[in-house]
Amino acid sequence: QVQLVESGGGLVQAGGSLRLSCEASGRSFRPYAMGWFRQGPGKEREFVTAINWSGGSTYYGDSVKGRFTISRDNAKNTVYLQMNSLKPEDTGVYYCAADSRPYSVHVPTTLREYDYWGQGTQVTVSS
Repeated sequence: QVQLVESGGGLVQAGGSLRLSCEASGRSFRPYAMGWFRQGPGKEREFVTAINWSGGSTYYGDSVKGRFTISRDNAKNTVYLQMNSLKPEDTGVYYCAADSRPYSVHVPTTLREYDYWGQGTQVTVSS
């Protein structure tokens, strides 16, 4: 079993930046891909970004490419999401997710491929 705890959300003006963190506990963090998803008001949860177990491969949703960056520190069991040039449409609850397939060459980008989820952290971008 793994527990994921997100932090770093808050209120920011359009054009600003935030960095989210997701700390994992309960099992070794290193062998597993990690992802970030978000759910805006009245919307379905959507893929934001993901990173493979080593940090060598990353994937981004079209709406965040060039603005968001995912990274991980396996020594700290933490994955980060650096969000720049934020827009009001980035508003939502951001969730961290962990895969359960160790050292997989495939990086999951859909909700159903992730087995563990955090409680989420609210990000609000004002115009």
